[in-house]
Amino acid sequence: MPEVPDIELKDVTKRFKETTAVDHVSLEVPRGAFYSLLGPSGCGKTTTLRIIAGLESPDSGEVRLRGRVVTNVPPFKRNLGMVFQGLALFPHLSVFENVAYGLRVRRAAEGKIRKRVKEHLALVGLGGLESRRISQLSGGQQQRVALARALVTEPSVLLLDEPLGALDLKLRLQMQLELKRLHRQVGTTFIFVTHDQGEAMAMSDRIAIMSRGKVEQEGLPDEIYYRPKTPFVADFIGETNLIEATYTQGFVELPGGIALRPSEGFQAAEGDRVMVSLRPESIRVGETAASSGILLQGDLEEVVFRGTNALVHVRVAGPLRITALVDGRSGTRLSLGSKLSLGFEPDAVRMFPVTHA
Repeated sequence: MPEVPDIELKDVTKRFKETTAVDHVSLEVPRGAFYSLLGPSGCGKTTTLRIIAGLESPDSGEVRLRGRVVTNVPPFKRNLGMVFQGLALFPHLSVFENVAYGLRVRRAAEGKIRKRVKEHLALVGLGGLESRRISQLSGGQQQRVALARALVTEPSVLLLDEPLGALDLKLRLQMQLELKRLHRQVGTTFIFVTHDQGEAMAMSDRIAIMSRGKVEQEGLPDEIYYRPKTPFVADFIGETNLIEATYTQGFVELPGGIALRPSEGFQAAEGDRVMVSLRPESIRVGETAASSGILLQGDLEEVVFRGTNALVHVRVAGPLRITALVDGRSGTRLSLGSKLSLGFEPDAVRMFPVTHA
């Protein structure tokens, strides 16, 4: 018998006046997973997290915690930990007292408080800083205090609402590794809200991509990256060439009369609009393009150097402009305006019929 998920949402909807923030969302968070809710600002991911936490009540649908319906159960009875972007630490209290706060509210014995706070400060790498004030800590250290405070009460699930958003890039990358290590050590289910697709891809076991209150796609990071189900997912996750085409006479025709055979399972009617997705790293450039199943040629318009690699923008035909990824050194040797061969395999292309609202 399969294990009951830690969190289940069943057809959950939440409206704020005329705005539908969460629109018939259903998802399951497996026990022990690092699960991310990912999407642009305003897509409904934070509202979904707040519904899980009990901070918002859904207008319809059901919330379950380990099989138990908790839709109308108040937050303090759900045994969930939460870390906000603002952290909400108490500046007038020491590191120790910040972490001990939840245990004191639960009236734990003093001996248990001291033992558990010490253990969790060591877990997040802050052993020996018990007496420090919050104002004496760096941004990364404050993040660790918030994590220790959320975990010290042994929650069933830890909810994280963009906790790394206020950090600079280097510290954010460091804290991603720290969060992943912490997740492995404690084994608690993490539900992580972010708008940063790189962050979600780096840390998550599973990801739910949200847009306009709906879940566009849910699955493993590599499934979502290599097999996006909608143009939105293809465009939002990583980089892609998203090209408008037309289905005609059994082929998908790109601007310039370039015809591609439909992907396996693709269905459309004659004359239908189609969106084609082709990732830059799937394209061979220059001499290596000759061995490809599909070969194109165009004029090099732009090179964007990014260190170890570079993006080249090539005008292929009329309005058709394709971006490819090349080695950084190769990119610096290319001349603007020169002719460039591009090649790719048919199975690198994803095709989506354009649906009309």
